[in-house]
Amino acid sequence: MVGIRFLKMAALYFVIGVLIGMGMSMSHSYTLTGVHVHINLLGWASMGLAGIVYYLFPQAGESKLGKIHFWLHNIGLPVMMIGLTMLLLGNPAVEPAIAVGGTVTTLAIILFAINIFLNVKVTKQ
Repeated sequence: MVGIRFLKMAALYFVIGVLIGMGMSMSHSYTLTGVHVHINLLGWASMGLAGIVYYLFPQAGESKLGKIHFWLHNIGLPVMMIGLTMLLLGNPAVEPAIAVGGTVTTLAIILFAINIFLNVKVTKQ
């Protein structure tokens, strides 16, 4: 079930985001703040909410759009975050990776919104 997969990945991103935050706090270096914030928002919060939506509305989660959303989100976000990490650590040559990952992640979010409008409906009990 796609909703459960989203929730499990969200939990993983939550751990990663918190570990980055803890590492920054311990080192007193906040260079990776942008990575920390994006992982917590696009990984933990957004994927967690998508997982809940897809769990509550399994017809949306099991649709082709739901499955494509899952894979695009989980390909685009790591590519974007690895690229952003490298950029913030001084390697500007990775900017294209950030653009590609960000575009793929944005496409995933757009597909999620389309999926909600097409497949999330009130059911009669």
